[in-house]
Amino acid sequence: MRSEKYWVKALDQTHLSITNNGLFPLKTTVVTSEYYNKNDFIIRELDTSRFKKKNSYGPNQNPFNPWDKILEVDKIGTNHQLILNKYPVQKGHILLITNTWKPQDGWLDISDWIAIQMVNEDTSGLWFFNSSPIAGASQPHRHFQLLRRDYGEIICPREKWFLDLEKNNDQDSKLKKNAVVSKFNFLDNSINIYNLYLELSKKIGLGNPIDDEKPRFPYNILITNNWIAIIKRKYDHVHGFSVNGLGFAGYLLVTEKSNINYLKKYGPEKLLENFV
Repeated sequence: MRSEKYWVKALDQTHLSITNNGLFPLKTTVVTSEYYNKNDFIIRELDTSRFKKKNSYGPNQNPFNPWDKILEVDKIGTNHQLILNKYPVQKGHILLITNTWKPQDGWLDISDWIAIQMVNEDTSGLWFFNSSPIAGASQPHRHFQLLRRDYGEIICPREKWFLDLEKNNDQDSKLKKNAVVSKFNFLDNSINIYNLYLELSKKIGLGNPIDDEKPRFPYNILITNNWIAIIKRKYDHVHGFSVNGLGFAGYLLVTEKSNINYLKKYGPEKLLENFV
């Protein structure tokens, strides 16, 4: 049984950070039933009054180097650090960042996967990675995000979609043609996990580190204890919606800029097709 020391530290640090105005949880309201009548998406309305996404993207403004000490959770190995997300989508929303500068849009390396394994051995859940602004990344310094889940808790609303894709690989939609899924085991050898990432990247058309300095396209990664998925991206903003990896996991945010009529008419899955 896990001790979940990272989760306990994240909760303690969350309380301290909120008390000292170092953390700003996103205020959302579940509005799924207003726009959609199935359970493979959770749609929330976001209160943007306290949150403004920065348009700048580059190493000149880097909140992770150094990171805000009040958000600090724990060191992970010699190359990575766990901190709290300053704008969490749920309590204990964790970031795994590199201690020194590494680009978000570069190839992930084996040390990244080792660090993810180390954290997941203690505190597990839904991991996601946004490779660039087009994939929904708001910061250029390499970071992975973890939403902790209880044992037996649903990992994400669209898990069945990914599992079905892994079983039959029936690419009958634009969305399926731009996603690749594989079985995944955090207990596997780190080299095997790294090689699986490279294999899936090549399969979806991102290229490989030998021939390509950076991945050829923006992308999102979703990682669970049972499967891993990579989604190739083309756009960040469509019809007033902005989608990162969580969108493909089944979590959509509606703002005052969102085209609600499009969502009601075509549904959230059709909306996602516009982003790949």
